[in-house]
Amino acid sequence: MAKFLIVEARFYDHLNDMLVAGAKAAIKAAGHKAEVITVPGALEIPGAIALADQSGDFDGYVAIGVVIRGETYHFEIVAGESARGVMALTMDGLAIGNGILTVENEKQALVRADPAQKDKGGEAAKAALALLALREKYA
Repeated sequence: MAKFLIVEARFYDHLNDMLVAGAKAAIKAAGHKAEVITVPGALEIPGAIALADQSGDFDGYVAIGVVIRGETYHFEIVAGESARGVMALTMDGLAIGNGILTVENEKQALVRADPAQKDKGGEAAKAALALLALREKYA
């Protein structure tokens, strides 16, 4: 049984609740355990994963958050840099599913977060599960 850490940037509570629920359900359905921690924003997710990985307590990770475009360039920085950080850790061999939504508006986020619709939290967890299986296959 593997143990996954869901790292959520808790900014939009109602959206995060759905994303985390989808991720937990996918991990549980695969017969594994999940723990959840919260960080201030999407930019902190890669750092939190890197710190948690030093413990050796987790087999995989799921990054959860929502970045909604606003009126400034901040959206591009947060969206791009959080994705870059997650990808860098993945390239270092960590099994991470990226469930950080980057959307134009809340309506798009609701559809993607809802486990009954696009279930991006569940999809991110399934990606982490798939990468863990590949890591184990090629270890």
